[in-house]
Amino acid sequence: MIRVGIIGNIASGKSFIAKLFNCPVFNADREVNFLYKNSKQCFKKLKKILPNNIKSFPIKKSEIISAINDDKKNLKKVSSVVHPMVRKKMKNFIKKNKDRKIVILDIPLLIENKLNKKNDVLVFVKSNRGKILERLRKRPNYNKKILKSLGQNQIITSKKLSMANYIIDNNFSLHIMKKKIILLKKKILNERNNIRH
Repeated sequence: MIRVGIIGNIASGKSFIAKLFNCPVFNADREVNFLYKNSKQCFKKLKKILPNNIKSFPIKKSEIISAINDDKKNLKKVSSVVHPMVRKKMKNFIKKNKDRKIVILDIPLLIENKLNKKNDVLVFVKSNRGKILERLRKRPNYNKKILKSLGQNQIITSKKLSMANYIIDNNFSLHIMKKKIILLKKKILNERNNIRH
């Protein structure tokens, strides 16, 4: 199984690119939202460490946002509860898809949280600033302050670029992007198969 990690800056279109691969995708953001809505255990743990912010189950994203706005250190607290749970879900996903040729890891802090392995193929998604801002403004919980603290949590772009095996320019139409990803997928499979022979 080839693990392909999709990396890039906030709102560069990582989830969009991940879907185009047409392979099983582990989407960490989706898993976090699922935990907020469905995990009583997650709620109890967060309520214990953030009693002033977390009021009722299911957890509201707005409560998490206000907690981080109140104090930057709360982001670490939230992560200390949520990340181990997401990590566990990722392990199950890998196990479940162990016979697939390629699986896609769409995890915003893949490198920061050391979830990547040495053999992972890293694809950096590049997007121009205008497109990034446009996407951010469309998000339901758009908040400059939050985005800043999340942005600071991500390893600097140049470091990510230097770690990437491939760079994909996400500034084109859907039709062109689909073609680009089909070619990239073939390239990844060919290169990995050649290494094995």
